[in-house]
Amino acid sequence: MSTTKSFRLRSSSLNTIRLRRIFDVFDDDGDGEITVEELNRALTKLGLEETPGDLESFLAGRSGLGFEDFADLHRSLGDSLFGSQLTEEEDGGDSDLVEAFHVFDEDGDGFICPRELQSVLKKLGLGEEGRDISRVNQMICSVDRNHDGLVDFSEFKIMMSGIAAASS
Repeated sequence: MSTTKSFRLRSSSLNTIRLRRIFDVFDDDGDGEITVEELNRALTKLGLEETPGDLESFLAGRSGLGFEDFADLHRSLGDSLFGSQLTEEEDGGDSDLVEAFHVFDEDGDGFICPRELQSVLKKLGLGEEGRDISRVNQMICSVDRNHDGLVDFSEFKIMMSGIAAASS
């Protein structure tokens, strides 16, 4: 799996949802701002330890990062590392779903297994949802139309279509 797939999705709506979840995981107290302390704790959990002084200089005198600042930072990092983002029209039909699928399909075998779903749930800050593997298996079974214990792309696409329809 390429680095760009885990860093940024081409669909701005999926990217915003993912960024909001990451922001909310970092924002421990839920006040709408990621402070130096919260950023330090989150980076430490990810194995990316920084000194509080480096983080304070990174925030350039601000008390913390609001969501818009966080999204701008993410976008600028993505553009500097991977080039400008393509529009959905330029990249063709289902590429946003393909990239979303690849976020879950960590080993790139074309299927989402319970372990991969559990891992992504933890990364999204939904560790409680994924703590019990039997619950993760139930989540898989709810979309597994061919009953193989895995979610393939067509099952994922149907599931995502259902979510999009339910939210509109």
